[in-house]
Amino acid sequence: MTKPPTVQDFFRRFPDDDSCLEHLMQTRYGESLDCPKCGRHGKFHRRKKRPVYECQWCSHDISPMAGTPFERSHTPLQKWFYAMYLFTNTRHGVPAKELQRQLGVTYKTAWRMGHEIRKYMAKTDGDDGLSGHVEVDETYVGGKHPGKRGRGAAGKTAVFGMLQRAGNVMTHVVPNVQRKTLYPIIQSMIATGSTISSDELKSYATLRNLGYTHGTVDHSREQWANGIHHVNALEGYWAQIKRSIKGTHIHVSGKHMSKYLGEFEFRYNMRGAPEIMFSRLLSRF
Repeated sequence: MTKPPTVQDFFRRFPDDDSCLEHLMQTRYGESLDCPKCGRHGKFHRRKKRPVYECQWCSHDISPMAGTPFERSHTPLQKWFYAMYLFTNTRHGVPAKELQRQLGVTYKTAWRMGHEIRKYMAKTDGDDGLSGHVEVDETYVGGKHPGKRGRGAAGKTAVFGMLQRAGNVMTHVVPNVQRKTLYPIIQSMIATGSTISSDELKSYATLRNLGYTHGTVDHSREQWANGIHHVNALEGYWAQIKRSIKGTHIHVSGKHMSKYLGEFEFRYNMRGAPEIMFSRLLSRF
């Protein structure tokens, strides 16, 4: 089994900003391309003292950082790449304080970098849809009072999740767990004809009417499995997220919850090949 890259591997591959910029250029445009200004095909060469490449025919500039999390950032590109490396080499995420310490940037810069990387991880993960046997469940995450429990506990955010057995997970921040809120998400993300397992929440009661095979477990009666039906995998995923938030980030506000969910989804969905998480991020610019 291939091992994840070490710190030494990272710095051998990206020893400076120029090597990072060259990777961006090659990944996004290749060795040569049609110039968007003059239309002629050819190579683009790096300009001196500027992080752009110019057309060999008309000197039109292309910035490899345009449209990426690094656009308009004054932080060295190598620090961005190293921050992404840190995000893919941890199970529980990277707090802004740790980025501040490792990168030697201000807390404000570290905080912004963390959120931009989380958004990029979510975009890279994508939403391809689920099918087969899917568990659905709802939970409440975050808040400034982790000791308080229960639905609607102060500061907590409602989250709805769908997990394909032996497959990917998808989560959404939701305003409530009513049927009118959950059904459109289910119909857009889970293929008709799939089998759905859920708990006893009444919102799921008429899933069969939407063309799904539906079975439930009754947690209020301490029923954790009913034949093939259970939500144990999704419950385990919720527990992992909550441990990570409590241990690493202390609390997460509802305003930013979707970014953290995107990060955790990417990491979970790449669990079968953790050694390529970093390279996958690098290849999707």
